Amino acid sequence: MKYLFFFLFLFTGFVLAERIFYLMGTYLIVDELEGKEIKLYKYMKSLEEKLSHYMENSEISKINRNAGVKAVKVSEETFEVLRIAFEIAEKTEGFFDPTVGSYTVNYKMKNLIPLQKAKSLINYRNLVLNEKERKVFLKKKLMALDLGGIGKGYAIEKAYQFLNTKKGFLALAGDMKVWGHKRILAIYNPLNGKILAEGVNKGDLCLSTSGNYFRKHIIGKEKNVIQVTVAHQNCTIADALATALFSAPEKVRKRIMKKFPKAGVLILFIDGSIYIDRNFKDFFEYLILR
Repeated sequence: MKYLFFFLFLFTGFVLAERIFYLMGTYLIVDELEGKEIKLYKYMKSLEEKLSHYMENSEISKINRNAGVKAVKVSEETFEVLRIAFEIAEKTEGFFDPTVGSYTVNYKMKNLIPLQKAKSLINYRNLVLNEKERKVFLKKKLMALDLGGIGKGYAIEKAYQFLNTKKGFLALAGDMKVWGHKRILAIYNPLNGKILAEGVNKGDLCLSTSGNYFRKHIIGKEKNVIQVTVAHQNCTIADALATALFSAPEKVRKRIMKKFPKAGVLILFIDGSIYIDRNFKDFFEYLILR
C-alpha cells in the first residue's frame, strides 16, 4: 500500500513516484499505470480538445457558437458526456446544469450578455441531443455549454477505461480515482488549509469535491455549505453529483441524495461541522475526521 496525501482542490503533500502533467487548466497526478503515463496524457489531452469551452476549436465551443442557429455534429465522447449530463440534470432538478455556460462563458468570461439574461438562458431542457445523427443543438442564441461540473470526472472515467490496467491512480483538481490497490487518501479542509478527513480505500472508488471558494463559478444563493465530497464507483456521476449537491438548498439536496443510492456524501459546513453518511464510510477500510 502506497502512502499519499491527496488534497482535493489543492495539490500539495508528499508526492512519491507519481508523475504530474498540466491538463484542463490544472494538474493531473498519475501513479501505478504500468508505464502508460504518456499514452494516457495524450488520450486525456484529446478529450480536453473536444470538451473545453476555453479552446475555440473544441466541439463544445462550436456548439456554443451555433446556439440558436444550427445543430453540430460531434464525436462519440462529446455526445456521450452531454447525454449523461442531461440525464443527471434531470435527476438533480437542474441544480447540475451543463447549460450554465451562458453565465460562466458568455457573461463572466466573454462579457457578451448582462447577468439576468445569462441566468435566464440556463435551462438544460433547451439542449437537444439527436442520437441518430449524433448532433447537438442549443435552442436559444447566446446559450452555452460549460462542462466544468462534469468534464474532469468524465475524463478520468474514460481514461480508466482506456488504460485497462490492473491498478492505477488518477487525480485531476477535485476529482480522483483509485483502483486495484489501496492507499491513504486525504480530503482538504478549506476552512483551515489542513486535512478534513483521511483514510484507506476499501476497494475501487472515485472521489469528487465541489466548492466555490476558488473560482466562484457555481451559481446559487449564499448558504452554510462550503464543500461537498461525493464517493462513487463512477467518476462522471461523482463529479456532477458533487456540483448539484453543493448548489442545491437543504431540502432539495436530501431529495437528490435519495436518487443516487450508490453514492456516499461528506458535507463540510461553514461553521466547521460535518455531515457524513454511511455510504461514504463504507468506501473506506477506515476514515478519520480531523
